[in-house]
Amino acid sequence: MSKGRLGVIGLGHVGRALAHRASAAGLQVQGFDVAPGAVTLAVAAGMAVAPDLPSLLESCSIALVCVFDDEQLGDVTGRIAASQRFASNQGLVINAATCSPAAVEAAAAALQQRGIDFVELPLSGSSVQIRDGQALGLIGADAAVLARHAGVIEVLSPQRFHVGPPGAGARAKLASNLVLGLNRAALAEGIVLAERLGLDGHRFLELLRQSPAYSRAVDTVGDRMVAREFEARSRLAQHRKDLELILAQAEAARQRLPLARAHLSLLDRAVALGLGDHDNAAVIAALTTEPDAPARRVD
Repeated sequence: MSKGRLGVIGLGHVGRALAHRASAAGLQVQGFDVAPGAVTLAVAAGMAVAPDLPSLLESCSIALVCVFDDEQLGDVTGRIAASQRFASNQGLVINAATCSPAAVEAAAAALQQRGIDFVELPLSGSSVQIRDGQALGLIGADAAVLARHAGVIEVLSPQRFHVGPPGAGARAKLASNLVLGLNRAALAEGIVLAERLGLDGHRFLELLRQSPAYSRAVDTVGDRMVAREFEARSRLAQHRKDLELILAQAEAARQRLPLARAHLSLLDRAVALGLGDHDNAAVIAALTTEPDAPARRVD
């Protein structure tokens, strides 16, 4: 396994879940985030937190990047590449953020020029699935780099698929997220129709589990959709951001995605209802909440 302290940059749901896995495996873990709320949650979970990014990079040889978007990825990896101490430690950067393929490729190139290894590891699954080792890691890395760091990758993502070089993981994550999000949206629409027709929601889920209409969404979000319980395991606004990336990639490839566009409109409605920071299960509220009625929220 790669030796040295692991620094987690970005302490949202994914960052904290991966930090939990690393710490449970015996790795030394320290985190950093610019958001005070994320830092508070990390400290409450028992994580050591650095006061700033330079301090974190001074003390770790593995940087696990769990930021929100392309801009943040470029900023963080640029600062890592400029860190003489990190480069001299023969450092490894693991990117778990869902970003555009171009942003991932640019980050990989900048780091590789400094002799820093790079592994792309976006994960398909909720923060609970990530914490429990049930999410699928979509790896973009050179084979030799991946072999050098197989131990730490195994700790972070026991289930994984090596798609190809850096950037390939992002392409796979965006395509798979398209399917995942539409599965959730279809389940939500099926539930609200069943309920409108007088069926019990939980009984309807039992039916789906025995029918060809079953998908894993039934198990991961079905009960919470029926109960209208939206405590975040992953953020609806983050999936909306991913959908924008998906549609941009499709436009560049001259591929129409009418279902994805309809899904984006549905998520826009959920965000307008104030549910962007709630779980992806909250998509059902966009189908059931009347225009002038407040959505049921869980804070």
